[in-house]
Amino acid sequence: MHESTILLRELDGDGVLRLTLNDEKRRNALSEAMLAQLGDALADAGADPAVRVVVLAAAGPAFCAGHDLKELTAGRSAPDRGRAYFAQVMTACSGVMQAIVTCPKPVIAEVAGVATAAGCQLVASCDLAIAAETARFSTPGVHIGLFCSTPMVALSRNVGSKHAMEMLLTGDMVAAARAAEIGLVNRVVAPEALRDATLELARKIASKSSMTLATGKRAFYAQREMPLAEAYDYAAGIMVENMLARDAEEGIGAFVEKRAPQWQDR
Repeated sequence: MHESTILLRELDGDGVLRLTLNDEKRRNALSEAMLAQLGDALADAGADPAVRVVVLAAAGPAFCAGHDLKELTAGRSAPDRGRAYFAQVMTACSGVMQAIVTCPKPVIAEVAGVATAAGCQLVASCDLAIAAETARFSTPGVHIGLFCSTPMVALSRNVGSKHAMEMLLTGDMVAAARAAEIGLVNRVVAPEALRDATLELARKIASKSSMTLATGKRAFYAQREMPLAEAYDYAAGIMVENMLARDAEEGIGAFVEKRAPQWQDR
């Protein structure tokens, strides 16, 4: 498949950008090409005022199989047995995961199939996730002698420690309903309802002030890593600045006057 077709982009009139992993032959693996295109697409989405929400979906039975193990294996032929290449790939992958978190637009994973290893990491890195009943999740590195250490970072920040450790230590496949129970996904729907359910959520979020969403998303991830008192001090400062923003003044005024707000995204 030509590299230009492995990631599809579609922007609708409501500001919802749909990014579709489209490399079914490789089970939508995070190859070098896929990582590069995902990184570019997220950067473009963050800078494009027409984009209000990003949906990350996938074609075929697999959402994402993680790293392309054939590419990684080929890297072992280098004199350093692949050390430099492995570091390059892991850095690129970590960069994409962080780009999801730092993107000012909310990112929603739409998961119809299997998400394994770095593919599970991709789901965990998104702000929200909707899964079909057919979806499955795992961090199966232990089966091949490779602990899923980078997927662990996103996984451990989204599910409880014991649930994360069970997935990481056993490599077992987790059903969609269980993934919802432990907080890896927000909700589970019938396969035929997945796209509509995701779009409904995306459009609801897209109807809000993008300035407010960007402010809130940035603050959410920043305060999460702070001690309690520091987090409250930081969040109070964010609230003050947010109150002074034009859209907060408009939104509060619209609420008091019982009318729909007119956002200017500033």
